[in-house]
Amino acid sequence: MPDYSRRLEKAVAMTEVAASVVLSYFRGDPEIEIKADESPVTQADKATERSLRDSLQRYFPDEAIFGEEFGRTGEGAAMWIIDPIDGTRSFIAGLPLFGMLLGQLVEGHPKLGVIRMPALGEVYAGGEGLNASCNGTGIHVSTCRSLDEARLFINEGDKLAVSEAAVFERLVRSGQLRRLGADCYPHALVARGLADAVVDYDLQPYDYLPVSAVVEAAGGVMTDWQGNPLTMTSDGRTVTAATPELHAQLLDLLNRS
Repeated sequence: MPDYSRRLEKAVAMTEVAASVVLSYFRGDPEIEIKADESPVTQADKATERSLRDSLQRYFPDEAIFGEEFGRTGEGAAMWIIDPIDGTRSFIAGLPLFGMLLGQLVEGHPKLGVIRMPALGEVYAGGEGLNASCNGTGIHVSTCRSLDEARLFINEGDKLAVSEAAVFERLVRSGQLRRLGADCYPHALVARGLADAVVDYDLQPYDYLPVSAVVEAAGGVMTDWQGNPLTMTSDGRTVTAATPELHAQLLDLLNRS
C-alpha cells in the first residue's frame, strides 16, 4: 500500500517549487486569455501547472494527472488533481488570496490534499487518516454547532445572487458573522478553526476535491448541497462546516423551499 504520509510530504514540496513559479508572475501584468467557459487564464496558470506536472512525472511516473489547464494524462485508479491558480481573477487583480491546489484521488476518492497560498506564505495539508496542518503545525476545525453563532463565508456571492436568489437571501441573513468570499482560502480558514462554514457554488472537481481532503483531515465536513460525498461528477455546489450539527443546519437552509 502507498505511504500516504510520505506522498503528502512530497505534495507539499512540489507545491513549494511551483509557488516560486507563480510568484514570479504575480503583479507583473501577465497576458490574459479567455477560455471557452469565459474564465480567464494566464501564462502563470500554465507555467505553474507545468511545474507541478513535471514534479509528479518525476516522482510518480505511472500515475494519472488531471489539471485545469492541460486536462488528463495517464490512466489508472490513482490520479493526481491540480488547480495551479485557484482564484485567477484575484491573481490578475493583484490580490494575494489566490491559492494552489494539489490532491490525489484513488478510485475517485480524495486521499490527500494541499492548499498552498503562495503570496501569504501559508500551506495547508492533510489526508485520510492523516493529521491536518498549516505550515507544519497541527490544525483542527472549531467546535461551532449553531448556525446562529457561526462565522460564515458565502463564496461566489455574485453568482448566487443571480442564479440562487432565494438561497442567497437566506444566507446573508444567517450566521453571527458573514463574509463574502471566493476560492479556496475560506475553506482553509475553516480547517484552521478561524471560520466555521463556507457555502460555495459553480466549482470544478479540481476546485473542491483537494480542499475536501484538508477540511476532513482537520475534522470538518465537506459535501454537496444534498449532503452527498464529493466526487468528480458532483454539481459544483458545496458546503463546508466545522461540525456535523452545523453542516445539517446549512443543508436545511440550502434546501428549504
